Amino acid sequence: MKDSNHCCTASRDSEGAIQEPDQIASGAQSASENGMIELPGGSFMMGTDSDEGFPEDGEGPIREVTVNPFLIDQTAVTNAEFSEFVEATGYKTEAEKFGWSFVFHLFIPEHLNKKQLKSPAQTPWWKAVEGAYWRQPEGPGSSIANRTDHPVVHVSWNDARAYCKWAGKRLPTEAEWEYAARGGLKQKTFAWGDELTPEGKHMCNIWQGDFPDKNTKEDGYLGTAPADRFPPNGYGLYNVAGNVWEWCQDWFSATYPMLKITDNPQGPGDGNAKTIRGGSYLCHHSYCNRYRVAARTANTPDSSTGNMGFRCVKDVDT
Repeated sequence: MKDSNHCCTASRDSEGAIQEPDQIASGAQSASENGMIELPGGSFMMGTDSDEGFPEDGEGPIREVTVNPFLIDQTAVTNAEFSEFVEATGYKTEAEKFGWSFVFHLFIPEHLNKKQLKSPAQTPWWKAVEGAYWRQPEGPGSSIANRTDHPVVHVSWNDARAYCKWAGKRLPTEAEWEYAARGGLKQKTFAWGDELTPEGKHMCNIWQGDFPDKNTKEDGYLGTAPADRFPPNGYGLYNVAGNVWEWCQDWFSATYPMLKITDNPQGPGDGNAKTIRGGSYLCHHSYCNRYRVAARTANTPDSSTGNMGFRCVKDVDT
């Protein structure tokens, strides 16, 4: 049975306060546009009215939206790229400041007693692990040494925004994200079409098996995959479905009062949680099929988990 709750992520208790990354110096002068794709912008049909969706998430109604041209990263920001940011700035993520982050229960190190770890009531498969952060994704003793090309995880919205400022970029609006993720296709279920596995081919990194205890790894991965794994969409973007959730700039609203604004919509003026898009390696049709291109959910700006990352965009110089 599908669940309308924000099942794939876990949230810190938060009032949604935004921390300005004023301490981060801009690296725009040295930032390269390599790895970014320029999109022409224009009008597209955003949202869905499909029965496969979650109307209570505000996925519909379908409406015509226009976005300006912009540049977007081909992949989510990787561990290697985030390492450069940290080395240049000394930045400490919120997971490091809090001293813990959420780790999926199957990844908990054997020396930790799962029963003693705190979990959110609605998402008991997430465990609060002390010492878990982007460089130690499963907690002390774990490493990203063999995952430098994987998306960085355990980054909050605030962390992602700080990285963007340093790189001379920004987070995408939700409209920009969906326009880019659709890859030029019109009202298709997924970023590549309407078939989840066309001709039996896996197109993204999601859950196969019985969630949340058995993943058969038919797509090759239990956790994250390299950021450029699986075929790109029509715009050349990798993993806009599955792998890791991607933070967007907008505040989240299920009723979305800004629907009347269809020219470069920015989302609601305020809120308690920020929109995340694309789904993750934990999404499964039986419970959370939010790897559909119109799917949306949210998390608080200070929250971090082992399946949330981001990619950046940049305005086109005019």
